[in-house]
Amino acid sequence: MSQRGKHIDQVVKRKLLLSVGAILIVIVGLVLLNSMLSFRLDLTEEKRFSLHEATKNVLANLEEPLEVDILLTGNLPGGMRRFQKNIEETLETFNAYSSKKISIRYFDPLEIKVENEQEEYILYLAEFGINPTNLFANNNGSQTSRLIFPGVVIRNAEYETGGLLLKGENGMSPEQILNLSIENLEYELISMIEKLVSADKQAIAMITNHGELQDDEGYGIVEALSAEYEVYKVPLEQAKTVDDLMVFDAIIIAGPKANFKEREIYLMDQYVMRGGNVLFCIDPLAVDMENAGGEGTVALAYETGLDQLLFKYGVRINKDLIQDMNFGYYPVVAGDFGNQPQITPLPWPFYVIATNMSDHVITKGLDQMKFRFVSSLDTVKAEGVRKTPLVFSGDYSRTLAQPVNVAFKDMMQEPDISLFSQKYLPLVYLLEGNFTSYFKNRFLPEEFKGDGKFTDSGSGNVVVVGDGDWIQGVRNVQTGEPLAIGIDPFSDVSVSNKVFLENTLKYLLDPNGIMVTRSKELKIRPLNKKLVEEEKLKWQLINIALPIVLIMMLGSVKVYWRKRKFGSKN
Repeated sequence: MSQRGKHIDQVVKRKLLLSVGAILIVIVGLVLLNSMLSFRLDLTEEKRFSLHEATKNVLANLEEPLEVDILLTGNLPGGMRRFQKNIEETLETFNAYSSKKISIRYFDPLEIKVENEQEEYILYLAEFGINPTNLFANNNGSQTSRLIFPGVVIRNAEYETGGLLLKGENGMSPEQILNLSIENLEYELISMIEKLVSADKQAIAMITNHGELQDDEGYGIVEALSAEYEVYKVPLEQAKTVDDLMVFDAIIIAGPKANFKEREIYLMDQYVMRGGNVLFCIDPLAVDMENAGGEGTVALAYETGLDQLLFKYGVRINKDLIQDMNFGYYPVVAGDFGNQPQITPLPWPFYVIATNMSDHVITKGLDQMKFRFVSSLDTVKAEGVRKTPLVFSGDYSRTLAQPVNVAFKDMMQEPDISLFSQKYLPLVYLLEGNFTSYFKNRFLPEEFKGDGKFTDSGSGNVVVVGDGDWIQGVRNVQTGEPLAIGIDPFSDVSVSNKVFLENTLKYLLDPNGIMVTRSKELKIRPLNKKLVEEEKLKWQLINIALPIVLIMMLGSVKVYWRKRKFGSKN
């Protein structure tokens, strides 16, 4: 090789070494930069891999590592496999933002070999609401079934919690249930984590001494909320000032039967003006079911004194009762057998099963709710107050204005559906914004005059329900023990009254908190099965055969070009 050739070779080698060195420096720099800076890019249209700020705050404040058991395991069909993958991906996203490590493992309760331990663990999961689901699938033309546990268990060094993740509204298709469950994954998982790590419980007051909580003496509310909140029964007449109420994060008024004194109305009004949160569950009409036999009884109006207060806030509870063709059942003694009363549940249109929910984060994905003697709601003008209906009656409803005759004999007749001409009557309203005090430009109660603490407006949160019974559980007929909210001892109908109560309080206490994560929406993009079948061969040729043909053509052109170029030189 000539001197010039050697020189050129050395220059080429030097450039090659410099290029390789530069590449290595860039790679090392990127690795160091990645270790110092952490970032994630979510390029999906629905931002499915992005977390809400409230979720990030909870994860950033974790003080110890967490362990998560995903109970949905095994050989799953396509939809469930997608759901399982989304659970894992959501937890991995949590781990990326968490200040402490979140460990993930798959665990199948059915793999516990000792039979007694397996049964005990399944019962333990049921305490978290994780009940097994029978999953049916087609395998080579034959249908198979197996039990799955579509939930998770989350633990730290001291405590453990868990929950069901597969949830949907009544009447949804399996694909819609899966999509809704995936949308709510962030909320469900971060709710469990927040419940697990929260040190301080917020305080909830149940107002008493006006005939409230007669059905179960507050057991249903306490059972529903005690895991996350401190719940207290509070006689309102013992409150001396508004400051006595401000120690509570929210107040529940559940079915009062007696009149509120003016001073008590003033205290409730000023509580809202100072940013308080109140759930009003009001029965405007009194119904005495013990006298509903024979010709029946007449439902007449209660006078609680709260009507004008709520009217000032923008909602009027009408003096009527709603009947709906989507109804529940009322137990009636139909006779005796062996000296034992025979109880027969009969259709009762006054028990409304509501399945129409708004898209608000409180009611999104909520299943049916049951109301007992519910009244309709109207809105009135209230400057600065935003009014959102949350729950509605069905497609075939009607209102009966007071006085309303309530009689068991009406159960024996098939209802005339032509009379049920109303639909989507609002049963629940959420009120938000800047409220004007009921006592503005009015005389204040004597004991509060001149104390200088009156506030004529303020921003609170209020939910109004035209029924005081939905929030109370019924009693077991045989034992007399109160049952949890939403449990019906006479039917297998599952209602979501308890979930609605939990969601409502979470939203009232923190409207911009983790409840907002329930607003996430993922689009369902189903394939047109008929079109897929018709165009199957075409797309197979485009995706498989066409790339191969193109590569062969490009190869042939290249070979031809090389032969022509180098062959002509030779």
